Amino acid sequence: MFGWEFPPFNSGGLGVACLGLTRSLAQTGAEIIFVMPKRLDIGAPWAKLVFADGVILEPFDSALSAYATGASYDSAGGEGIYGQDLFSEVARYARYGGELARKEQFDVIYAHEWLSFGAGMKAKEISGKPLIVHVHATEFDRTGGQGVNQAVYDIERAGLHAADRIIAVSEYTKNIIVNTYDISPEKVSVVYNGIDDTTAPKHREDLSRLRALKRTGQKLVLFLGRITLQKGPDYFLRAAKRVLEYDKDVFFIVSGSGDMERDMMVFAGQLGIAHRVFFTGFLHGRDRDEIYAAADLFVMPSVSEPFGIAALEAMRMGKPALISKQSGVAEVVNNALKVDFWDVEKMAEGIISILKSPALRYSLGEHGKREAHRITWDDAALKVSGIVQDLLVSSR
Repeated sequence: MFGWEFPPFNSGGLGVACLGLTRSLAQTGAEIIFVMPKRLDIGAPWAKLVFADGVILEPFDSALSAYATGASYDSAGGEGIYGQDLFSEVARYARYGGELARKEQFDVIYAHEWLSFGAGMKAKEISGKPLIVHVHATEFDRTGGQGVNQAVYDIERAGLHAADRIIAVSEYTKNIIVNTYDISPEKVSVVYNGIDDTTAPKHREDLSRLRALKRTGQKLVLFLGRITLQKGPDYFLRAAKRVLEYDKDVFFIVSGSGDMERDMMVFAGQLGIAHRVFFTGFLHGRDRDEIYAAADLFVMPSVSEPFGIAALEAMRMGKPALISKQSGVAEVVNNALKVDFWDVEKMAEGIISILKSPALRYSLGEHGKREAHRITWDDAALKVSGIVQDLLVSSR
């Protein structure tokens, strides 16, 4: 299994999905060799960890060193081990996939996201073993439909066509794969993401940084995700302006980082609501848990969201959620308000309705929490295991 990120070294849902899925797959009896492009100080005792810089660790061996993630990669000690930019690193990882295929014993190759498709394809070329690719997002999602990076699209398309089976995180994503990459629908299986105690945020009693604010009667509305075109932070701020015209006792929290972060700070000022918007930067661990716990409402206004694990995280914490209809998670949850991402008026109306009605807030929170507890990584792993078994039988 080729991955790209893994908690705590993750920038979003991809790493969370790899953690939840591998752990639950191991519980079905699968033996997993989990491959990363570089050495990471991660804990996954249920898998054999292999790193593309040549360091191999057996389960329970934790002698790892962390590295800083990012779009630019520096060579280690000037030896040229790592690529100098994202695409050269992807190409280096692909070459390593071929080398690894000659050394390890395995039955199926499994590649997460376009960053590792090259490694999966090379391993298939060398070994002849079947390849599954797991699509967590497409280039059409990442750009919000505003054109694509041709180089990324070409890698995605090559991986999708080389794969023996494709796993999509939603019907929404499956439709994009079929319609924009010329893939037969019979080749694509939908396996929804999940949530469990391993990946869910924890309830925290100590909200000292926010308790004083809450005591004054202020309400907190949370956006948590990458601040990029795909996630719709601009629509969130437009809706915030509408809400504040009705209720001035609301603060809007934008938690995350991304290429639009500075632009959104400027935009909040242009809208005249900067004094009511907190930009927290990327949060993890206790800080992330505290933000979830303090929020009165979670909003996910994504323009194109293959799934949306953050919505499940908020719901599992008992928080009412308002989510974009253009999301995969909208296919599997009923106890959340759903709006089109572009319908700022409806979004604002939904926020106001939840904030002004304790009964609605309680009902969505409690029913949503129960619903989120039923959407598990164990269910996802059982479906993936079935796909693997079918593929092994058909490839004999």
